[in-house]
Amino acid sequence: MSFQFYTLPIQKIKKETPDCVSITFNVPENLKNVFAFKEGQNLTIKHRINGEEIRRSYSICSAPHESTLTIAVKKVDGGLFSTFANDMLTVNDTLDVMPPSGKFNAHINNTNPHYLAIAAGSGITPIISIIKHTLHTQPNSHFTLIYGSKNRNAIIFFDELENLKNKFMQRLTLINILSQEKIDADVFYGRINDVKLNGLHKIVPFQLFSAAYLCGPEEMIFAAKDFLTTNGLDPAHIHFELFTTPGQFAAKEKTTASNDDASNGPISHITIKLDDRTFSFDLAYNGPSILDAALKNGADLPYACKGGVCCTCRAKLQSGTIKMDVNYALEKEEVDQGFVLTCQSHPTAEAVFIDFDVK
Repeated sequence: MSFQFYTLPIQKIKKETPDCVSITFNVPENLKNVFAFKEGQNLTIKHRINGEEIRRSYSICSAPHESTLTIAVKKVDGGLFSTFANDMLTVNDTLDVMPPSGKFNAHINNTNPHYLAIAAGSGITPIISIIKHTLHTQPNSHFTLIYGSKNRNAIIFFDELENLKNKFMQRLTLINILSQEKIDADVFYGRINDVKLNGLHKIVPFQLFSAAYLCGPEEMIFAAKDFLTTNGLDPAHIHFELFTTPGQFAAKEKTTASNDDASNGPISHITIKLDDRTFSFDLAYNGPSILDAALKNGADLPYACKGGVCCTCRAKLQSGTIKMDVNYALEKEEVDQGFVLTCQSHPTAEAVFIDFDVK
């Protein structure tokens, strides 16, 4: 992928809920290949608001076969870009967009094509892309979606999900769980956790799924992962992506604290390769992250959340050793292959070589 930003005009804005909009980009013909994407990937957006450069990562909610590039942005309290996108962004405005990235994609199983997805809030965004892609490309596949929202009005993609359910009546099961709107059956009221999932056992055949996709807040992700593992699903077949986590803020606090002691202790010589060019700098073992140090030294590296969640800063550790504060984005096989999140990485060797060009 390219780490360059491209200016794309807005083709369509749709109000999905009172505090969430979907944004469809107009991708010119000469950039179609650059912005070709896989289901479940994300886009990093760069925009200046009140003179401040803001970078955010948002999952793509369209599927590759739909030939559109659409993201969803849910307004969060104090969120500069999410508030701007929901309240001020209009058709024909432009945003700077990095080409698609991310490894939260469909895992097709031809032997047992039964899949489960568990999402909450805006976690539905990459999930709906994966569901649409799977149902479209694998005609014998079946998908069950358990989706948590505050109330009916907060169900993102409500109309699209209903249309999908009607189109794939025998292949898509949709279960809405509402946390702030009481309905007749208690099993459909509350938050998604191990107790709620256990209560769904009578209508959801958890033991039959070959893979599960989880996206939402940290507490829900790990409760669901533990529940599914306990019920016999191989952890290697449980794929998840977080859209927010308390660890993100803890990591930032740790980075800030480490900056104060950056001159103490052993020093590592860091070499970074990007777009066939290399540059180097020295960094203390207990200093800031490799990403932050590189940016401070003038490098233009890809990043978005800086919290170990979005995977935008993913790169290959070619030599040396590092430690990561947190990792909510890389799967085990990626870590085993040497991939790291540079926003969370600190050197533990005299020399470290990081390569952004390896995919």
